[in-house]
Parts: sequence; structure tokens; C-alpha cells
Amino acid sequence: MDIEDPTGDSAGSASAELGSVGAGSAGDRATVLPGEHLHALRARLRGELFLPGDDGWDDARRAWMLRADQRPAAVVVAADEDDVAEVVRSAGRLGLRVAPQGTGHAAGALPGLGDAILLRTARLTGIAVDPVAKTVRVGAGVAWGDVVAEAGRHGLAAISGMAPTVGVAGFVLGGGLGWFSRSHGLGSQSLLAVEGVDAQGRRVRADETQNQDLLWAARGGSLPLVVTAVELALHEIGELWAGGMLWPIERAEEIVRAWRDWIPGVPDGVTSLVRVLRYPPIPEIPEVVRGRAFVAVEAAMQGDAATAAVLLAPLRALGPEMDSMRPMAPTELAAVHGDPTQPVPAHGDAVLLDELSAPAIDAFLAAALAPSAGPLLSIEIRQLGGALTPGRMTGGAVSGLHGAGLVYAVGIVPIPELFEPVRAATGALLDALAPFASPRAVKTFTERPTTAVALYGEAADRIRSIAQEWDPDAVILTGHPLR
Repeated sequence: MDIEDPTGDSAGSASAELGSVGAGSAGDRATVLPGEHLHALRARLRGELFLPGDDGWDDARRAWMLRADQRPAAVVVAADEDDVAEVVRSAGRLGLRVAPQGTGHAAGALPGLGDAILLRTARLTGIAVDPVAKTVRVGAGVAWGDVVAEAGRHGLAAISGMAPTVGVAGFVLGGGLGWFSRSHGLGSQSLLAVEGVDAQGRRVRADETQNQDLLWAARGGSLPLVVTAVELALHEIGELWAGGMLWPIERAEEIVRAWRDWIPGVPDGVTSLVRVLRYPPIPEIPEVVRGRAFVAVEAAMQGDAATAAVLLAPLRALGPEMDSMRPMAPTELAAVHGDPTQPVPAHGDAVLLDELSAPAIDAFLAAALAPSAGPLLSIEIRQLGGALTPGRMTGGAVSGLHGAGLVYAVGIVPIPELFEPVRAATGALLDALAPFASPRAVKTFTERPTTAVALYGEAADRIRSIAQEWDPDAVILTGHPLR
């Protein structure tokens, strides 16, 4: 095992200083922690510690998912790996848990944080590309946009998400679905190693030669470590065509059915989706689409111009009002899906479909075009299959997705009064698709805590066993608790 126990004089003095607080196990966490003990922790950190009422408290606890009202016992913004280890050791002695968080895109999947230190890793921002080995080592606070740009400088591409603001570590540990997933699998399939701090405050590395159980769990499962860095494989992607086509929403039934007829004939090098878009009439939206509704097909195609022309011909024959399909570098893909570059208050929900049959598509259309769907900004179906097919790739807790398509719907909630209409709209959509739904869920699209069986299937028991072995007192708190 490659495990470093960084105990020394400072750790020993900390133990003496904090040892009078007796809530050291999971069953004792109801103890109310005196503030002076957290002030003592603050003095040992290079980073920052915030307590309720401190200047900067609200900014420190705020997640990217703005609707998540995170109220932990304290927030630590770690400056380095030493801070991470110090926080974990101190939390264990104080009867607190530790909730690691990079960007907070998945904050809604966390349970209550009242007995936890929210450990923000956003300052762990190292990126080191090895162009010969075609790998990259990425700190736990790095977002995909920065990694994609750095890899692109060496002519390489990452199996990244569609949104450049999503954290790399959280995406990979959640499986990770992106533009190259039908050809290269989930983002977790590119995970070569993970570095972190375990529940005892020891530094741990997991790769193919050591702590393989942790590497297996990290690939799409639940990891009983505070991750400080990940190492990923990079890939050479040849010619690439990508972009989108838009038609007025009045043609939605025609276009969605045409897309459904088109996708069985495309190779695994093509990843696409169809979506219904309703743009609000606000100044932030480009004038050409502001206040209008569309049906859109978005795609990324690996191949030369001739191949792309043949593949796109059936869609272009439908006469899109706008067509942005063009040759692209992987570094440009972030603009295709149009995800926001700044946090916005939103509510979304998703469902895996067992099939993309004609009846399933009919149900999708009826729900997406119903008046009740009006509060939703986007309702999409992503084609799965290819390398995402279960059994095609192995070596991880989640190596594939048990469905033919993923439906995701989202609405913006700028004021609290709009939450209920958006929630009701997403609920109605999922209810309409229930007859075609898979019992499994996709972790990175599941915004509220759900069961381990839904996320991990038959791998759930092994994941629980690994968590029990490495963190028997459940010191490290992750989204979607293993229940």
C-alpha cells in the first residue's frame, strides 16, 4: 500500500489540544462543537476557515448549484494537501464529518451538513500534461475548461463533460458523460490514478498497482477519500465536426422522430442529442433566439468532411433555420451545448430510458410539448449505446449506462416562487416517461440523494464494503449516501 501517515509534532499537539472534545465516533455526532476548537484548527491551516457569522461565510458555503442552501458547521478553503489532511484528522477527533467539494455542481446530492466541515478544494488547481505518456495530473479544484485547453496545446483531448465549468474530479468519480462517450466510454474509464486523504488523515494513492479496490470504486462509484488529485488518460481525436441545428418548435414532432430514425445508422464516433428549447425574453439571451422556442439537434462527429457530409445529409434535408455544424477542435466543444458559464439557480431532473422506441418518443413529445412543460428551459434526449453499453468496457464500479437514452430537463428558478412550477413540470415529464424508464440512474444527472442500488446496481455491495473498510465511522461525507 502507498499510504503516508503525516503525523508529527504538530499533529500530536493538535490531538492534545482538541482531545477534550469527546465526540470521536459516528454515534456521538450530536455533540455541539464549541467554537474555540475550530478557531484552533484555523490557526494550523494555510488556507481559510469560516464559521457562521464570519465575513465571507455566505460566499464560502455557496455552491455552483445556487439552490443548494449549504449550512455546515464550518467551511475550510484548503490551500494544499496538508490542509486537507489536517481537516480530516481534526474532524475525526471533534466528532465531525468532512464533506469534500470542488465546484458544488452536485451539491443537491449531499445530505444535511450540520455536523460536517465543508472542505472546499477549489485552490488545488495544478494541471500537468505528459504529452509523451498522453496523461494529465489534475488537482481536485480544476474545472474541465482548463484541462481541455491545456491538453489541446499538445494536440490531445480529454473525455470531458459538455459543460466547461464542471469539476474534473467530481465528473470522473460520477462516471461522466460527454461528447466522446459513445466512442471512448464514460469519463471514469480514463481514470488512471487517484490521490487523496483517507478518513485517518493519511495520504493515499490508488492506481493499477496499489489500492486497486479504491481505483475500482473511484471509477464511477463512491470513494471513501477526500480526493486531492486525479490522473487521467488523454486521447488523440482526429478530425471533428460539431455544432447544432435549430428548427421552430412547431416542427418538433417531425424533427424528433427524424432524429430517432437517424441515430441507429450512425457510428460510435457520433454522439448526439435532440432537445426542446424555450428561451426566455431576457437581455442575456442572443436576440436571434430571445423569447423563441425551438427543437434542436446537437452532435459531435469524429471523421473527415466527406464522412460528416454524408452523416449530416438527412438532417440538413429537413431545412434547419440555423445550422452551426462545422469543423472543430475539441477545445471548441464547450460552446456547442450552451451551458452557462456562471452559476444560475436552476432545478433539473433526469431519467434513463430502456428504449428509444416509437412509443417512448411519442411519450416524450407529448410531455415536452404540453403546456405544463412551459417553465422548462431545456428538455433533451441524449443517445447512449456504443462504448456506454454495459459490458463493452470494464474495470470500474460503473463502466456503462443501462439505457438507450438519457432524458434531462431543467428550468431556471430566479425567484423562489418559480421553483414549484419548474418542479411540477419536471415531475410531469418523468411521470409520462415512467413506462419506458430504466430502474438505474446516472449519478452526474441525479440532483438529489438516491439509493446506491439505483446508481451502482450489483456493484453497490462491493462499494459499501470498501467504504466500511476504509472509513468505518463515515467521517467522509459524499453525495448519495450508501443506503
